[in-house]
This record gives sequence, structure tokens and C-alpha cells, in this order.
Amino acid sequence: MPAVPAQHTAGPYRIALVCLGNICRSPTAHVVLESRLADAGLAGRVEVASAGTGGWHLGNPMDPRAAATLTAAGYDASRHRAQQYDASWPEAYDLVLVMDEANLADVGGRQPRVGMFRDFDPVDPGGAVPDPYYGGDDGFEEVLAMVERTSDALVVALTASLGADVGDRTSDRTGGGRA
Repeated sequence: MPAVPAQHTAGPYRIALVCLGNICRSPTAHVVLESRLADAGLAGRVEVASAGTGGWHLGNPMDPRAAATLTAAGYDASRHRAQQYDASWPEAYDLVLVMDEANLADVGGRQPRVGMFRDFDPVDPGGAVPDPYYGGDDGFEEVLAMVERTSDALVVALTASLGADVGDRTSDRTGGGRA
């Protein structure tokens, strides 16, 4: 599992999650990662944001199918509003994680603080999180499964970096939300 870059911002460790429109993949990852961080006792030590490289959906809530998938799994998807990625984010955030190779190109490619979200995936490291927008409901469920296991691994990496003790709080998760 890769290590997270050392913190370079003041305050909490800051992570940005980026996809194309900020209505499906990155907000799903945002909601799940925040939940996993809270479960691990890291909510006050790690801050999460998400954005899209395109501005089509600015201010809009999450895609209703993504929100329904999250809600069915026990997560709260109601607070999300789409925002657009800004080129200053690699300096403003400790870690920027994108959902696919096109997003990676849009943010300027791999950099010391920029990589793929699934670099932390224990099943398929470095793979893309497929965009479910033009598909059926099963695509949103597939994305949620990828995001949950990757978020669990990312929490372990953050815990190692920040010196906190996660214990078994992430390893015993079986895929459910915050029920």
C-alpha cells in the first residue's frame, strides 16, 4: 500500500477527490471517506473536499442514482453540492486523488501530491473508478464497492502517517455504511 504524502498545509490533513462533473464518483468517495474517517476517530484530523474538472453541474446536488446508492448503504448524501477543481489545489491540499486517467490529465498529471484514488485500492491498485453516469444502477453499486474498500485502505495509510491508532475499526467493515 502506498504512503500518503507528508502534510504541508496548516491544520488538518487535507484531501481533495476529483472526477469529471463532481456529481457521481468524487462525491461518493467524499461521503464514504468522511464516514470512514469518522469511524476511525480521524474526522477532526483529516478534511475532505471533492470537485469536478468541468463546471457543468456547479452548485447541483449529487446525481440522484449516486445519492440513492449511498442512502441505501446507510450514508448521508444530502449535503453535497458540486464544485469545480481549481489549479491551486495541489498546493492547497496535502493530497489530490483523481478517479481516472482523463481526470489525471486534466489536473496536470501525476505530481508528488497528485495521484489516482485507486492507488490505495487493495484489489486493483492504480485502476480507474469507472464513470457510472451513462450506465445503469449496477454501475453506482460497483463504484460504491470500489470506493469503500479503497477508503478503508486510505484510512489505514492516513493513520500510519498521522500516528493515530485505527485498531480494527476499518478492517472489520463488511461494506455497509453508517447504519
